Amino acid sequence: MHQRLSTRREFMRRIMGSALAAVGAGALGLLFWDPRGPAVQTVAAESLSLPGFAVPGQAGKVAVAHGDDRAETVTLALKALGGMASFVRPGDTVLLKVNAAFATPPMLGATTHPLLVAKVAELCLQAGAGRVMVADNPINDPAACLELTGIGPAASQAGAQVILPVTGRFASYTLPGGQLLRHWPLFSEPLLQADKVIGLATVKDHHRSGASLAIKNWYGLLGGRRNIFHQQIHTILTELALMIKPTLVILDGTRSMMTNGPTGGSVDDLKATNTMIAGTDPVAVDTLGAALLGKSVKDLPYLSKAQAAGAGTVDYRSLHLFEV
Repeated sequence: MHQRLSTRREFMRRIMGSALAAVGAGALGLLFWDPRGPAVQTVAAESLSLPGFAVPGQAGKVAVAHGDDRAETVTLALKALGGMASFVRPGDTVLLKVNAAFATPPMLGATTHPLLVAKVAELCLQAGAGRVMVADNPINDPAACLELTGIGPAASQAGAQVILPVTGRFASYTLPGGQLLRHWPLFSEPLLQADKVIGLATVKDHHRSGASLAIKNWYGLLGGRRNIFHQQIHTILTELALMIKPTLVILDGTRSMMTNGPTGGSVDDLKATNTMIAGTDPVAVDTLGAALLGKSVKDLPYLSKAQAAGAGTVDYRSLHLFEV
């Protein structure tokens, strides 16, 4: 046990050392970063069709694991669902969609924790994945965010490849029947290369949507002036829930951001809720995650809207629910 803790401390020490070394470059990068993202390829909206990434026979499964060790709880949750090999096949290309939105250290809880990224990448590779990609289109400079959050170093150390949101990796996308996602720039290249997509999100308060959970994590696939959607936040979240049909979503509630989300800024915003949730129904996973923030379905209108649109169910008890 002591050796395992020492290994993890050394892992975090290396990540934080790398992050601190990038602070100067990151601060400079923020001065020049355009939040609209790179130019969009001229691709007809009708030509971009996203596949579904769900695995047949795995629908309607959710697992909840308790503890303060992310590597252990995510392993337990996935084991309850049948193990990563139930979702990732030999030779698969897997996209891990992280939340790297802000250039902040992992201790502040605003981004996906690097230990979770490393462990899930490791499990994918152990299941036989031929390639694991890690991607996001952050609010701040992408390279600085991935470095300062520790996500980039953790991904590389685990054998995954970081995909930056640069020009040429976006295309215009229209959600069939969508109200807001029409001819909108989408960070599409990693999605189109992936056989499986796994969302890695953290449990956070959000001043507009009420919570930032698994479905809100897909927001980081959008380019353009996506802040215009804030006035219709529950509609855009519903459309994101319809846009991505993931293989899995994993929601990290080890330390949840109870206030001042989604950016936080102080460890005082966090609470040890010691919960990891994994599942194939993002609406159900978000419903469980909301409870960690002391919120219910009525507090988060997008959950009911997503259920009505057919993206999942808020009645997680009606699914195959495993508690470990």
